[in-house]
Amino acid sequence: MNADLLNRAIIYATKAHAGQMRKGTNLPYIVHPMEALAIVATMTDDPEMLAAAVLHDVVEDTAVTTDDVRREFGDRVAALVTADTNTRKDKENTWHERKQAAIERLSAASYDEKMVALGDKLSNLRAITIDHEKHGEALWKRFNAPDGRTDIAWYYRGLASALSDLKDTAPYHEYLTLLAKTFE
Repeated sequence: MNADLLNRAIIYATKAHAGQMRKGTNLPYIVHPMEALAIVATMTDDPEMLAAAVLHDVVEDTAVTTDDVRREFGDRVAALVTADTNTRKDKENTWHERKQAAIERLSAASYDEKMVALGDKLSNLRAITIDHEKHGEALWKRFNAPDGRTDIAWYYRGLASALSDLKDTAPYHEYLTLLAKTFE
C-alpha cells in the first residue's frame, strides 16, 4: 500500500478542515472524515480509495477545489471525492429535490464511489443515532429538513437502497441496523 498517499491525504484534510466543528457538537470536524476513512478501510486497502474517504468533504465544505485535489492526489482520487460531493446547493431546488438528486447520483455511482459514500453516510448515521439517544426528538431541529425526523428517515432509507450493491459488507449491515434502531 502507498502509505505516503494516505498520510498526505490525512494531513491535507486536517489542514483543510482546521477550525471547523462537527455540527451540533464540540468535536473537531476532522473526526468525521477520519471515521469515514476507518469505515472504508474495513472494505478495502486501496490507498486511493482511503485517500478519497478522508478527503470526501474538502471540496464541499472548504475552499479546496476539485482541481486542487486532482493536482495533489491524482485523477482517480479527485473523481471519487467529486462523486461524494453535493453540488446542487442552489436555492431554486427544495430540500427534497436536492436529496432525491443525491440518492439518484449514488444509485448510478460505481462500486468504488459507493464505498466512499458508505463511509461518509455510515459515519453520519452513527452520529445521528448517538445524538438521538442523547437529545431525543429535539435532534431533528438541527437539520434543514422541512419535516425533521420523517424527512431524514426518508433520505437515509433512500441512501440504503442506493448503496445496496454493498450488501455483502459489514458497514452496510451496520448501516441497516442503525437505520432500524434510529428510525423505526
